[in-house]
This record gives sequence, structure tokens and C-alpha cells, in this order.
Amino acid sequence: MSTKRTVAVEEKKGLRNTRNLILVGVMMAVGIVLRLCAGMIAIGNMHPNFLIATYCLSIFIIRPNIKEAAVIGFISGCISQIGTSMAWLGLGSETIGAVAMFLLISIPMPKVVKPLICTFVATCISGFAFVGLAALTYANPMPMAQFVSMATVTLVTALLNMIIVSVLSIPVNKVMGN
Repeated sequence: MSTKRTVAVEEKKGLRNTRNLILVGVMMAVGIVLRLCAGMIAIGNMHPNFLIATYCLSIFIIRPNIKEAAVIGFISGCISQIGTSMAWLGLGSETIGAVAMFLLISIPMPKVVKPLICTFVATCISGFAFVGLAALTYANPMPMAQFVSMATVTLVTALLNMIIVSVLSIPVNKVMGN
């Protein structure tokens, strides 16, 4: 009697899966469009960075490994160079934010609040990393008014990103079959 032969197919995770790679590309494209449109939303002559929302959503959905999350953040940092007044800071701050998102999604918490909390905290980490790098490189010492303005932008962006990712994670998860 012959035995039934089965082929085990291991689903690739993270950026090794073509579908996930396409999702990250689409999310980055959406982030670019939102970033360019964000010029209409100015707080203290600074604009929110919606690229953070798109990489947070991507990381939340595809669950990359830490190196892949860092690459997603670095690419987002490269994209953030478009129209920035503080060149190169986004490379570090977006990479830090993406790695933070990776670490945060591994913490057990209720599924309903996970995108809210992880995105808010990751955005704050990225934003305050940017503020810290700006204080070290562009404004040393940073005037209190400038710090307050940049911190306000960070917190408002974190709240917006928290809502965006929470709302979009449901349909994107369904589309991705998760």
C-alpha cells in the first residue's frame, strides 16, 4: 500500500512574502501622498508626518522581523527627506520608530487596543527621537518654545496616527487574509 504524499508549504512572513512587500510599497506610496497633502495642516510651522502611520500599519499587519522593521523605517526616513527643513534626522527617527513598533506589537495586550497603543507609542518615540536629534544638531540648546511646538506636533500626530491605523487595520487585515 502506498502512503499519501503531502507537500508542506511554509508561508513566508515579513518582507520575504511578495504580498507583504507590495503592501509595504503601497503603504509608503500612501504615506508620500498624505505627507505632500499635509502641507495644508501646519502647527507651529511644522507638518505632521503620516509616513509613520503607514509604516506602523505595515508592521502591524505583516509582522516583519526586527531587521525588516528597521529597513521599513529607514526607507520611510529616506522618503521623509522630501520637503524637510531638517535633513537626515528622519533616517534615524523613523528607523527608531519602526523598531519600536516591532517591539510593541510583541507585547501581549487586548487585540482591540493593540493598534491604538502601539501606534501612539511608536509615533511618540519616533517624534521625540526627531526632536532630540534636532536639539543635538540644529538647535543646541533648543529654545523651550521650539521644543513645545515640536512636542505638540508629535502628540497631535500620534493621536491622528493612532486613529488612522486603528481604523485601517481592520479592512487591511481582511484584504491580506489575516
